[in-house]
Amino acid sequence: MIQASKLANKRVVVSPGASGAKRSVRVCATSENRDEPALVQRRALLGSLSVALPLIGAAQPSLAAYGEAANVFGSKTGNFTGFTPYEGDGYSLNLPSKWNPSKEKIFPGTDLRYTDNFDDVNNLEVIVTKGGKEPSTGSEFLNSISYLFGETTKTDFESKSEGGFKPNTAAQISVLSADVSKKNGKNYYEFELLTRTADGNEGGRHQLISAASSNGNLYIFRAQAGDKRWIGVGKGVRAECIGAWKSFTVA
Repeated sequence: MIQASKLANKRVVVSPGASGAKRSVRVCATSENRDEPALVQRRALLGSLSVALPLIGAAQPSLAAYGEAANVFGSKTGNFTGFTPYEGDGYSLNLPSKWNPSKEKIFPGTDLRYTDNFDDVNNLEVIVTKGGKEPSTGSEFLNSISYLFGETTKTDFESKSEGGFKPNTAAQISVLSADVSKKNGKNYYEFELLTRTADGNEGGRHQLISAASSNGNLYIFRAQAGDKRWIGVGKGVRAECIGAWKSFTVA
């Protein structure tokens, strides 16, 4: 006997046999049954797509973020000024981005010192004098900071004329420019100097000075560059020193 449950979705064909013979029964699969494997495959494919689509959608933001960061074909972003802003204790300035910090403190009160990574003859520093007063005149101020340009330990030394210097003269300073400017209501004494020594090393030193008084302290900025590098290497060193010099401000 053929159970009815086993005949579901199947076609039963009864073939008449010979007279008096038993009838034969054949069970044939219908078209609906033959399509079951195809339906299973389609369902599996749709299921895999439903899993893959959320993954693709989730990847889009990360790909966009990566493309924005790389910015291969976009416009340039970032700081391309050649300077890095710096905030000190009571002052601020723009530091040349290719210069390095130095731990040296040649003068008392040195709060910051940076040197050129190519040649440390080019350097800058900020000196803070506690309780320092604002100078009344430019010449008075230069005399008060003459120690920055070198001092001899002897007051009675003797020397012959050398390198165009007068006898008993070891160094001289030429004032190339002097100015008093105002920034945020404060006076800034600014000088460009050329210091030369009798040995003629580097052809002298260019010195850029800016000084201002704030909160009972005197802040002195000084940038130095060898004269040969100031005029011989192009505008690189010169622009770095002047950029830092002009950016110096006190709080």
